[in-house]
Amino acid sequence: MNQIIPPSFAFRFAFPVPRADGIPRRGKRLLDLGEEHRIFRPGADFTAAQAQVDVRCGWNEAGLGFAVEVHGKQHPPVSNPDRPDETDGFQLWIHTRSARTIHRANRLCHFFCVLPNGGGDDGLQPFVRQLPVPRASEDAALFPHETFQAATETLDDGYRLEFWLPAETLNGFDPDDSPQLGFYWMLRDSELGDVCLSVDAAFPFASDPSLWETLELAGVARE
Repeated sequence: MNQIIPPSFAFRFAFPVPRADGIPRRGKRLLDLGEEHRIFRPGADFTAAQAQVDVRCGWNEAGLGFAVEVHGKQHPPVSNPDRPDETDGFQLWIHTRSARTIHRANRLCHFFCVLPNGGGDDGLQPFVRQLPVPRASEDAALFPHETFQAATETLDDGYRLEFWLPAETLNGFDPDDSPQLGFYWMLRDSELGDVCLSVDAAFPFASDPSLWETLELAGVARE
């Protein structure tokens, strides 16, 4: 039976994110986040689709870090930094408050496109591009790609992408007073298709923060 409304739309999810001191690190593994940092994907748990994307998150006062593993590919991703929201890559929305009642983004809402390649002189380096949230009533400040850190690694059937968002690029980021953040992600892949955190592109999650889920910044500092 066809479902007009996906089951995940009936729920709102809050994902606890353990604190991770000592990140970002130097080298190819900026984060190296463990299983306790994994964010489950409601869209996979409520449907027959197999989850092929592993997303993990860690935080400290200096910012937010994400690790993304993509599996099930037979060909390498091809990213175009001139069209970051239309090309192979990981798209992330962050609201530094958890306000699920607003339907238009404000200056506390952020949109990042993280590409596994397309950057650097050789076009093989990962690349973070910040864009305005569509239909926002007020835009957050936009930072150049040099502000962010990213690293990528080729896997047998996909790739691993790690990136770091410094606190200064997240307007309103205040873990002590506002530990709950609005949060949504989508993987765009020309081979696998679009993979979303919960609801799919039939819903306007790209511009409507009320459809985003919640990150809860919590946990004990670790070495």
